[in-house]
Amino acid sequence: MQDKVTTILKAIADPTRREIFHVLVVAAVAMPITEISNQFDMTRQGVTKHIRTLHEAGLVQISKKGRERFCNANVEPLKEVNRWLAFYEKFWDDSLGRLGSYLDGQS
Repeated sequence: MQDKVTTILKAIADPTRREIFHVLVVAAVAMPITEISNQFDMTRQGVTKHIRTLHEAGLVQISKKGRERFCNANVEPLKEVNRWLAFYEKFWDDSLGRLGSYLDGQS
């Protein structure tokens, strides 16, 4: 089983999925899959596959009303990725700071 960060990163690695996620975040309301697919130059089935991947990563919530399925963006999983990245951001800031201090001492 993949860890959560890996699943999220794989989901957002695809530019179409990132764009679908962006559309949902900007909309800030539940959107029917039909309306989402109308914004992309691909079949509804293709968009649905991308939405399924985003859903499996926890980035999209799907609800059913009648015969239509509606999607909402869920940005919470991105906090997990942000925490993971924060470690490396601190690492590089510290490393570059030490390098700068070292180079300043060499002058």
